[in-house]
Amino acid sequence: MEVNEKCNIYSFGITLEIVMGKHPGDLISFLSSPFASSSTSTPHNDLLKDVLDQRLAHPSNEVAKKVILVTKIASACLHANPQYRPTMRQVYQKLQTWKSAFLKPLHMMTLGDLIDLDNST
Repeated sequence: MEVNEKCNIYSFGITLEIVMGKHPGDLISFLSSPFASSSTSTPHNDLLKDVLDQRLAHPSNEVAKKVILVTKIASACLHANPQYRPTMRQVYQKLQTWKSAFLKPLHMMTLGDLIDLDNST
């Protein structure tokens, strides 16, 4: 494996492990799958709130929106193909310019909603 900036961005994706309270395991494969946006993918409709660390109280309001944003960005950083991972500059820009209004609240967000970094962020 060649060490480059796309390897470093993968490290940011490990933020999912912190949010989930465990290794993302199969979620990484799902998020990297070319079929992830297909409604036939099993975890596509699983709720984000159900994969968050259950030992913690679910965030609400602005904190929930930030959790969604960080989870979406981290998901993009874990793509199996390094070419499809965002650059650290893109991650920084997303964190700096995030919109406070998401199309769905946390309790309605699905794993399928996390796939496209540019939607709702």
